[in-house]
Amino acid sequence: MDVFVTGGSGFVGQHLLRTLAGAGHRVRALARSSVSAGIVAAAGAEPSRGDVTDREAMHQGMQGCEVVMHAAAHTEQWGPPARFEQINVGGTEAVLAAARSAGVGRVVHLSTEAVLADGRPLVRVDETYPRPEHQIGEYARTKALAEQRVLAANGDGLATVVVRPRFVWGPGDTTILPALVDAARRGRYAWIDGGRYLTSTCHVLNACAGIALAAERAKAGEIYFLTDGEPVELREFLTALAATEGATLPDRSMPRRLAWAVAVAAEGAWKLLRLASEPPITRTFLALSAQEMTVDDSKARREFGYRPVLSREAGLAALAGSEPAS
Repeated sequence: MDVFVTGGSGFVGQHLLRTLAGAGHRVRALARSSVSAGIVAAAGAEPSRGDVTDREAMHQGMQGCEVVMHAAAHTEQWGPPARFEQINVGGTEAVLAAARSAGVGRVVHLSTEAVLADGRPLVRVDETYPRPEHQIGEYARTKALAEQRVLAANGDGLATVVVRPRFVWGPGDTTILPALVDAARRGRYAWIDGGRYLTSTCHVLNACAGIALAAERAKAGEIYFLTDGEPVELREFLTALAATEGATLPDRSMPRRLAWAVAVAAEGAWKLLRLASEPPITRTFLALSAQEMTVDDSKARREFGYRPVLSREAGLAALAGSEPAS
């Protein structure tokens, strides 16, 4: 295939470029800076200069491509709503418009289980679970709006597909593992309600394998979860994840109700004082990480043959340096 990728210089994007190039696909990826262009080229793709909100630049970059994989997003837990709107909603609209005008046949949109996050646990939910009317946090809200745009665009010569990997982790992660290790080493880490609840996870190589399969085989207009398989206790997984960097997580814990009250107060103070930094704890973090969040990927397995290419155990071993991920 000839593939155009947005977000190719990011964590998932770099792995996706290497996965596609390694499978023999011809890959072009959006790059908004010379640094991003270098990262894209190193991952085996041809850089296409432009920004995810620039329809004309993407229209030009998508020429001759059969598939667009849209992985660009603003993924922070905190920040100005306008920034989330600009990238997650406006950027997705621009991608869809550019793909249609360039004659692309299929768009695969990288989404998240966060579109379902309204503060309640998710317990082995599948794709029939409805998006709530209101999500917790700007990231979840704008990703839900982006999903709606993608699904609404399906038809009239453009097939659109949504994939939702839950808790993406692995080599090159610039958010979850570094923050976890930093908090542990600075003595600022605490479990919420002991951390003894289940979570689904998705190694980045499994996410990329699922995205690639969805581009070829998924049904148009559909949503698919992707995971590593059976859920795991969050405390067990994060303890093992931190250990790959030689960090030990403490036993300290705080009640979820207290953590939620602290998050609400912190967010209120940050808004009132117009602070640019991120609060020490947010409702988005608690909604996604402080209760059971498990999803069922049976639909992807059934409809387009998705299977994890790497077990959770092998992925952790590779991060620890005992064996390579493949």
